Amino acid sequence: MLKLCGFRVSNYHNKVRLALLEKGVPHEEDPGCFPSQKDEWVGRSPMGKVPILEADGTTLTESEVICEYLEDAFPQKPLLPKDPLARAQVRELLTHLELHMELVARRLYGAVFFGGKASDETREQVQKDLAKGVRTLQRLAKFDPFIAGKELTLADCAAFVHLPIISLATKLGYGADVLEGIPQLKPYLKMLGERPAFARVNEDRKAAQEAAKARQK
Repeated sequence: MLKLCGFRVSNYHNKVRLALLEKGVPHEEDPGCFPSQKDEWVGRSPMGKVPILEADGTTLTESEVICEYLEDAFPQKPLLPKDPLARAQVRELLTHLELHMELVARRLYGAVFFGGKASDETREQVQKDLAKGVRTLQRLAKFDPFIAGKELTLADCAAFVHLPIISLATKLGYGADVLEGIPQLKPYLKMLGERPAFARVNEDRKAAQEAAKARQK
């Protein structure tokens, strides 16, 4: 059986978990795995990151690679369209959400979530790059009712876990939500959050955050 290893506060772990749950793929979970450069962990995850998926005696890393594997191995309930162009458009959205938005905003996380510091130059560059990212998202997203169109896709799994943390990071970092100008976003995220798999992942994320806070006291 497949085993997903990671921790439930991680947005990339939760993206994969959403795909597994929505596709109905039987799997086990180890939610006690954290990024590390220790030899024993790097032996399982060469970059020392999470999530990893254990499958057929081997491991896969990188959340998008894992999701693509799930699509190939378990095609019964697809989260990518069959049409090649529509499939490419979902991948375009995914790439944009992660490369041009989440990874950009991530440069603020140390400062806004963990008490670190971000230089004025970093803050200015992140703000500038996120403005381009938001502009592009407004052009690519359909919200009809899902982000890529009529059907739930992997792009929704990514949007649900990434966009709220981008909103929060920019509220804390700049005093304003960079996504505030997308009026469809709140009802869209609410709609997703009412799906059983999404509600389950969200509740588990909140419980994991509370447990982490309790351990720090």
